[in-house]
Amino acid sequence: MATDLNHVVLVGRLTRDVGNDERSFGYVSNGQARANVSIAVNRSRKDAASGNWIEEANFFDVTIWGKQAENLKPYLTKGKQIAVDGYLKQDRWEKDGQKFSRISIVANSVQLLGGRTDGGQSSNSFAGGASGGFQPRNDFGQPAANSMPDFGNDSFGMSGGDFPEDIPF
Repeated sequence: MATDLNHVVLVGRLTRDVGNDERSFGYVSNGQARANVSIAVNRSRKDAASGNWIEEANFFDVTIWGKQAENLKPYLTKGKQIAVDGYLKQDRWEKDGQKFSRISIVANSVQLLGGRTDGGQSSNSFAGGASGGFQPRNDFGQPAANSMPDFGNDSFGMSGGDFPEDIPF
């Protein structure tokens, strides 16, 4: 038996801020939060005729639901890079006798990646409670107290006396 698959993973940058307007963020009749965002995904491809690299930008509409939408709202700002894991959804409607169709992405999980912040600085941030987000772990498999371990001044986290003088390779 053949199984169908509808799974999308994209990494792109937000094209606009999520505001307080009903179109970008709101609550549906059952009280569930909904955030509508648009992301730009850049792609490079080599032109067969000229051999030159061509940059293409594709734009995708993404809907984020529930607590994840509420938790991420303050961080969903223009230029912020996000990773989206979800599925495609096709909406169809008819207006004045003409049929229309639109394909969008419904997010199962969204992860904040590096991107512009208010100060224009690059950062990697995480909004707590976002499904599928990255949480650093310590050596015992438990969430770490901070995101970066303190290795001191040594670039490899070793004091130098951790290895015997003769390395067997």
